[in-house]
Amino acid sequence: MKEKYTNSLIHETSPYLLQHAHNPVDWYPWGDEALKKARDENKPLLISIGYSACHWCHVMAHESFENEAIAKLMNEFFVCVKVDREERPDIDQIYMDAVQLISGRGGWPLNCFALSDGRPFYGGTYFSTANWASMLKAIHHAYVTENDKVERSADQLSEGVRISGLIDSREDHTFYNMKELEEAVEGWKSSFDKREGGENKAPKFPMPISLDFLMNYYFYSKDSAILNHLKLSLDKMAKGGIYDQIGGGFARYSVDQYWKVPHFEKMLYDNAQLLSLYAKAYRLTKRSLYKKVVKETIGFVERELSMTEGGFNSALDADSEGVEGKFYVWEKEEVDQVLGEDSPVFSEYYEVLESANWEEGNILHIKKDKSELLDKYQLSETEFDGLIENLKQKLLLARSERVRPGLDDKFLTAWNSLLIKGYVDAYKALGDEAYLNKAIETATFIKERMTQSGVQLYRTYKNGDARINAFLDDYSFTLEAFVALYQVSFDESWLKCADDMMKYVIQNFYDEKSGMFFYTSSEDSGLVARKMEVMDNVIPSSNASMAESLYQLGHLLGNEKYVEISAQMLANMKEQTLKYLSYHGKWANLILKQIESPYELVISGKEARSFQKAFNKRFLPNVLILGSEKESDLPLLKNRFSNKTTSLYLCKDKACFLPTSNLDEVIKRIDIK
Repeated sequence: MKEKYTNSLIHETSPYLLQHAHNPVDWYPWGDEALKKARDENKPLLISIGYSACHWCHVMAHESFENEAIAKLMNEFFVCVKVDREERPDIDQIYMDAVQLISGRGGWPLNCFALSDGRPFYGGTYFSTANWASMLKAIHHAYVTENDKVERSADQLSEGVRISGLIDSREDHTFYNMKELEEAVEGWKSSFDKREGGENKAPKFPMPISLDFLMNYYFYSKDSAILNHLKLSLDKMAKGGIYDQIGGGFARYSVDQYWKVPHFEKMLYDNAQLLSLYAKAYRLTKRSLYKKVVKETIGFVERELSMTEGGFNSALDADSEGVEGKFYVWEKEEVDQVLGEDSPVFSEYYEVLESANWEEGNILHIKKDKSELLDKYQLSETEFDGLIENLKQKLLLARSERVRPGLDDKFLTAWNSLLIKGYVDAYKALGDEAYLNKAIETATFIKERMTQSGVQLYRTYKNGDARINAFLDDYSFTLEAFVALYQVSFDESWLKCADDMMKYVIQNFYDEKSGMFFYTSSEDSGLVARKMEVMDNVIPSSNASMAESLYQLGHLLGNEKYVEISAQMLANMKEQTLKYLSYHGKWANLILKQIESPYELVISGKEARSFQKAFNKRFLPNVLILGSEKESDLPLLKNRFSNKTTSLYLCKDKACFLPTSNLDEVIKRIDIK
C-alpha cells in the first residue's frame, strides 16, 4: 500500500524515527539540514523527543502527529525535528534540562521549542490535541510579535542549561570515614518502604545501582536492617507484576507502590542491571528465588531480544494491538482453557480472578506464599515447584501465539555493555560457562562491529550499519564490561582494549579544569552545551562509571595516573553523594573502597581459572582479581607463574601475604565478619 505521506525520517535506522516516517508532519532528523532550513525560513525549531517503547509518545503521535490539521500548523510555523532519546541522549539531556528549568518536571514525550541555532525558549511534555494546537499558535504568535522577548528567554534558558550539572574541582586529598556514610544511610532509611520494599512512594522504579550499593554497604557494615530491606525489595519485585511471571524479565517500573501493575515496556538496560543485582544477591544469600530470577531473565533476553548478528536489541513496547499490557495479561477463562484441571492451584498462586485484578485483565503476580497451598492441594514443595514450572511453560507457549509488542531492534553499545556485566555476574553466581561465552560473544561484537580505529566507539547499530559517535556512557560501560570480563576469563586482551580505550576517552572527553568528563566528545560538541552526567538514575552516572573503571584499571595495570583521576572525581562528588545518597550509589561504592581499600587476589598457575570460579561463588565485593594460566607481564603477575603449582597471592595496599594454594585460607582473611 502506498503511503499518503513520507518525510525525511524514512532514511533513518531508529525504529522510533521510522514510526513517524509517514506522519503528515514534515519531520527531519536532528542535523544540519533541519538547522539550515530553520535559518533560511526564519522559523523556530520544534524538537520532539521520545523512544519506541514509550506509551505516551505513541498516544501523542496518534492524537496529534497523525492529525492532518495539527500537522498543517506544525509544518507552517516550525521546522519539526524528531529525536530518538536512546540514539541521541546528548540532545535529550539539553532539552530535558530546559523543560525541567521551565516547569520543574520532565518526561517523555518531550516537546521543546528552540531558535534556529538550537537555543531552547519553551517546552513541555505530553499535550492533548486541543492544548497542542493552542500551544503551537501561541508560540508562533510570540515568535513573530515578541521576538526580543523570545531571544531573552532563549539566552537565559540556555545559560541555565549550560551551568546545570557542571562540577567544580575540589581538594583531592579528601578524607573518608564510615561514620559519615553511616549517617547518610540512616537518613536514607526513613524513605524505605518497610512493607513492600524499595522507596516508600509510587510509581516504583527498581533503581538497581542503589540496591547494589546497599548490598556492598551491608558487606562492610553488617547492618541487619539493610539486609532485611534488600531481601524484602528483591523478593517483592520478583513476586510482583513488574516481573514477567511467565516469560521472565522485568518491566520498566510499577505504577503503584506494590510492584503489581507495571508500565509494561521491557528495557534491555533494566534487565541487564537487575540480572547483575540478583546474581550478586544469590551469592550473598543463596536464596533459590534469586537464582530462578537470574535464569529466567537470561531466558527472556535471549529469547526475545537477541539479534541474529550477535548482541541484543533495545526494548519491547508496552503496547500491542494498541492496548498497554495486552500481550501479558490473562482472562480467567483463558487460563482455565490452557491449564485444565491444574488451573485452580495456578490461579490461586498468581491471583487469577474471574473479575480480573486489573482493568485490562489479570496481571500475574505471586499473591500467596506457596506454603499455604501445599496442604490444600496435597503437594510436596518439590511437586508444587515442578507443577508450577510446567504450567508456566504451557502459558508461555499459548502467549507466543498472540500479537507481540513492538520490538526496538537497534543495538546500543552502552546497554549491551551493561548486559555483558550481567552475564559475568551470572557466571560468577552459577558457574554456567554458557553465560561467560555469551558475555565474550557480545563483547567481541562491540570490539569488531562497533569500533573505529580500535578505540573509538559507535553508539548504535542496525542492519549492518553502525552509526553515531559514542557518548561517555557507551565508553564507561564498555570499559567496565571489559575489565569485568578480564577478571573471569583472565584474557589480557580485554585489559589491553580497555587501556587503549581509556587513553582515547581521557584525550577526548576529559575536562582538566574540573577533573570530570563531559558526556560528549570534544569532536562532537556542536550543541548548545556540553553536559556532565553525575547523578545515577535508572542507569548509573557515566562519570561515576568512569571513576570506577579508572580505579579498577589503575590497580590492575599499576597505572597511578588512572587512580589519581578517579580520586579527584570522587573528591569532587563527596559532598553531593553523602547529601543525596540514593541517587549516587555508584559514587558511594567508590567511597567504600576509600574507607577500606580492596584486596587484590593474584592467581597464577595452570588451575587459575578453576580457583577463580570457586572463589567467585561467594559475595566478596572487596576484591580485585588478577590471574593467568601462563607467564604474564602484568605488574602483580610478573615472575609468579609455575608449571607445578597454582598459587594464590593476597595483596593489599601494595603489600602481599605469603603465597598459598589453600583457597579457604584466603577467604577467611578477606571476609569481613
